[in-house]
Amino acid sequence: MDYQSKLYPSGLNPLLKTPRRELPREVAMIGAGTIGPDIGYYLKSALPHIKLILVDVSQEQLDKAEKRLTGYAQKAVAKRKMTEEKAAATLENIIYTTNYAEIKNADLVIEAATENIPLKQRIFAQIEELVGEDTIITSNTSSIPAERIFSNMKRPERTSVTHFFAPAWRSLPVEVITWEKADQEIVDYLNWMFAVTGKVPLVTADAICFMLDRIFDNWCNEAGYLLDLATAGEIDSVSEEFVHAGPFFVLNLSNGNPIIVETNTLQMEEGDHYLPARIFNSVDRWNTKKLGQKLEGISPEVKSAIRDRLLGILFSQSFDIIDREIGTPGDLNFGCQIALGFRKGPLDIMKELGDAEVQRIMDKFQAERPGFPGPLKELSFYQRFKRHILVDEIEGVQVITIRRPQVLNAINDEVTNEILEVLQEGSSNPDVKGFVITGYGSAAFSAGADIGRFPEVLGDKETAAQYARDCAQVQQFMDAMDKPLVAAISGFALGGGLELALRCHEIVAVKNATFRFPEITLGILPGIGGCIVPYRRWPQGAKVFNEMICFAKQINAQTAAEIGMVTCLVDDYSQLIDKAVESVHQLEGKVQKIQGGKVDIPEIEVPEQPMAGKLLLSREAVLITVDTVRKGAAADSLAEALEIGYQGSGDIACTAAAKEGISAFLEKRPPKY
Repeated sequence: MDYQSKLYPSGLNPLLKTPRRELPREVAMIGAGTIGPDIGYYLKSALPHIKLILVDVSQEQLDKAEKRLTGYAQKAVAKRKMTEEKAAATLENIIYTTNYAEIKNADLVIEAATENIPLKQRIFAQIEELVGEDTIITSNTSSIPAERIFSNMKRPERTSVTHFFAPAWRSLPVEVITWEKADQEIVDYLNWMFAVTGKVPLVTADAICFMLDRIFDNWCNEAGYLLDLATAGEIDSVSEEFVHAGPFFVLNLSNGNPIIVETNTLQMEEGDHYLPARIFNSVDRWNTKKLGQKLEGISPEVKSAIRDRLLGILFSQSFDIIDREIGTPGDLNFGCQIALGFRKGPLDIMKELGDAEVQRIMDKFQAERPGFPGPLKELSFYQRFKRHILVDEIEGVQVITIRRPQVLNAINDEVTNEILEVLQEGSSNPDVKGFVITGYGSAAFSAGADIGRFPEVLGDKETAAQYARDCAQVQQFMDAMDKPLVAAISGFALGGGLELALRCHEIVAVKNATFRFPEITLGILPGIGGCIVPYRRWPQGAKVFNEMICFAKQINAQTAAEIGMVTCLVDDYSQLIDKAVESVHQLEGKVQKIQGGKVDIPEIEVPEQPMAGKLLLSREAVLITVDTVRKGAAADSLAEALEIGYQGSGDIACTAAAKEGISAFLEKRPPKY
């Protein structure tokens, strides 16, 4: 869509270009109330070496903030999510102060004070008098446009809104607002900084309540209007078809009633239909149900009415956000899941319901709630976007980024279908020189493949083998490609993610990268070429591949480079992408296809009690995997060998080991073979 390039003129993946500015050395947080300390803790735990200045007018709030941050670090150590050394570094060099003068050397100032425009303007005028000319200044407001806060500043070009979501130390998204006077270089830097420190920046236009708050506030406000039909508990119960926690449960958790009144009053500038439900002015806590509790006895008529109204407001706001170019469809769909707890994005829900049902819901909603926006285009228009990948172009090379950081970029059928679509279109486009595939962020290329439908095919050899074939469509296309395709790997590449990388014509990696096939620990095998392709591409690494595939051994990037699997090692993500693009150009016209003939492999010895580290493996599963590897190596052609891999996946799916391994994975417990 055209406005995607308006919101993201420098590219969709914020890590593709390294800015001139370095990461901040000193950060000031203004406001030690609800969210300010949490933002500070996120930054300090991501960048322990920085100095953090936490400023508030209340010493009591500062004392509470210090206690909270100490508690966060202690819990992280207790849960083994942080070392004692890192916890100590995180809590060091934090200044809790009522003195604004302490912020004078800050590289970045983030304000998280009360949602009051005159107050914020006074705070920012004071900040601007104290800090240097290069200091970036942002506000955490969830609803007030940047233009109203920053326009009177001496240097508004260095400002933006950076809207975090609770809990800010853990929640992935940050809305970064691009506005008329903001310097694009500042917006790009903030996107890069947040991505480097583990967040997912989502760029939106400077509209009231931006993108995700429009969804949340109106979802909750509509729930308030539904109280004349049902109780808070009943409304929450019906809503949990779509969200992990109902609107009233969340409002209790966040003391959010005043926020709904405030933000929807602000939105009334766009029409009286945004009027806050009056009940939010008179209730402090809602009498709702426990999380996950099911309420019986809701009549079908009441349930249907609640469901239609909640979907109506959700769809209405989604159409409005896209039609007014406030945010991209991909960010909207993704953000609702990672920020607001929706089980599926609103556009996913529409897709599943179908156009006729969506139109019915919207016709009914607009009749019941006149004034609310509906779709301005054909409903099919709102489905024309990539849900799980980002596509950027660098020097004629299409860089495909798998963006599923909430599951460490795990792949599923939708991901591979989107990748396949881009490869097919680009392969026939003379302007496209080749492709790079990478993962979002530096932590992982891909954590593997979602379990998907595999539990459904257990015990059925032919169906399981066909499922493996179906999942391999993108790899089969990659095998036939003439245009270069390079995998750029940072962090770990596991299972199905590694199988995707193996089919690229080259692999470049950051020095911290690791590679592993964990399938055998689940009683299954890597059936989409993992048992076949490595031996044919890098026969000199056959002994290493035996250990990886049959016993789940992890190898590091250095070992992968020694056996030829990785062609180049680099220091960081920015070098990674540059090198991958360079490799594509070097490979142009020189792409080599995977070897077709037989390959020799060393003997694989299977002990009576095979182990993966300290984990006991199923000997039956290991023997099937070894047999698949041997037969695949002895096949006369790649196609024949791949088919042996699919059949091996079918064989192992019929074992007790596969049933136990998959069950244990789904139940989050160690398997017992």
